Amino acid sequence: MEQERRYPVGIQTFSRLRKEGYVYIDKTDLMWRMTRLSPFIFLSRPRRFGKSLLTTTLCSFFRGERELFEGLKVMELEKEWKSHPVLHIDVSKAKSQESKEELRQALIRQLKPLTSLYGIEPEESTPGAVFDGLIRRAYEKTGKQVVVVIDEYDAPLLDVLHEEEQLPAFRRVMQEFYQCLKANEAMIRFCFITGITKFSQLSIFSTLNNITNITLLPEFAAICGITSEEIDEQMQPDVARLAERYKCSSAEMRQKLRDTYDGYHFAGESPDIYNPFSLMKAFNECRLANFWFESGTPSYLLRQMRHFHTDITKMDNLVVSSDAFDQPTEYMVDALPLLYQSGYLTIKDYDNETEEYTLCIPNKEVRVGLTKSLLPLITGMNVEGVRSGFAVRFWRALRANDTDLALRELQAYLEGLPYVEGFKKKLEEVVVAEGFYEWTFYLIFSMLNVYVQTQVKCARGRADMVVFMPDTIYVMELKLNGTAQDALDQINDKGYALRYATDPRPVVKVGMGFSIEKRALTDYLIVEK
Repeated sequence: MEQERRYPVGIQTFSRLRKEGYVYIDKTDLMWRMTRLSPFIFLSRPRRFGKSLLTTTLCSFFRGERELFEGLKVMELEKEWKSHPVLHIDVSKAKSQESKEELRQALIRQLKPLTSLYGIEPEESTPGAVFDGLIRRAYEKTGKQVVVVIDEYDAPLLDVLHEEEQLPAFRRVMQEFYQCLKANEAMIRFCFITGITKFSQLSIFSTLNNITNITLLPEFAAICGITSEEIDEQMQPDVARLAERYKCSSAEMRQKLRDTYDGYHFAGESPDIYNPFSLMKAFNECRLANFWFESGTPSYLLRQMRHFHTDITKMDNLVVSSDAFDQPTEYMVDALPLLYQSGYLTIKDYDNETEEYTLCIPNKEVRVGLTKSLLPLITGMNVEGVRSGFAVRFWRALRANDTDLALRELQAYLEGLPYVEGFKKKLEEVVVAEGFYEWTFYLIFSMLNVYVQTQVKCARGRADMVVFMPDTIYVMELKLNGTAQDALDQINDKGYALRYATDPRPVVKVGMGFSIEKRALTDYLIVEK
């Protein structure tokens, strides 16, 4: 199949995208409205979600490069097309530094192309002093207010989030760098800042008291990413080509794309948002895969989850207050804000009365990718060994509704787990951490993209685990140093299966006994309701 359309995979420069004829989903009306909302704007979005493309679009817009916007929505809105001096700084290029001095030098290097345009004074020896001088000289030389665009402002700090010596030192460097924004406010026409999270003691937030955070505003929920409507209106040929490759209908392919890349919501009232990087890459390579995780899960996020002992089994149904999103990063008490802001959780529902959000994992790509990152970290298991061996056999048995075979596969696999490097040490904690097996099962099911809930509340207690297959619901109870009959009796006595009585799918009750001494599944009982 010949590919006729060009997909901007890895292309983050608006001018190149437009000049070279790449597919572009028009967000310029939202961009224009954003520039009218406030002179200082902050936006948080996950990595690879189009923040950098938005920053370069703003740069072209404020430089007055009208020809690049021909045929786009902004042409009906903007009438003046005034040009401004633009200072565009990508702070992500200054991350991974070993010391505060290296960080200073890295920031000054990022400013060097701008100093070639607007000059530098000998006394400007720090990043903040150079930045301050650039704003003043750009304003004085052109006689026009300056536009400042800062991409990934927090990148250097995320690397040292839990390093007691480095974080304060790096924060002081970044604070000195940003403090000139407030001092030169009168010279700035517009300032746009992107990042993953919010550091309270940087002057961006502590000094710029007029900065507007549009991260959770419904009117800008779709400013990054691709909506279902945009796919239907602009990408039907792409869906059809992918459907032909997989020998399915376009409607079936739309559902596959929805399951794999959709599900993001960036406000209480938000359209469904697809991951733009993964979607474009799927069209470009004409295949479905977990593209978002090709570069791996960010190390800072794994460190956060380990630091706060994040309960991964709760990530599919978290109810949090609106204040949870506004916690300063350095004072967080859990990994929730970073999990949301990094794109591993998204908004599923919002209650206007209580101002509470319900969060969940967005889609298959995130669920499977996150599982692959966490499985060796938490259990010591080899991911590829699980996927290529046990997981395939287990999945096939469940799909065939052969629960007995699935549990025999599980029993055989668990008997081998003490020999997996790192697992024995983890298993020793089972005596005081009964939930270890729940975590293990949760990760295995999630790797198979099977929806599973743990510690499911009912009127008389909590079921250890409920597994939702397309045609069956499994209510499972685990008993350490107990029998399968004990576990099954608890399911019946507590009425764990009653809440699913109205579901058309059959409900299967599974009781399992585990021996700490043998480190294995000793027996199981299966009863179809």
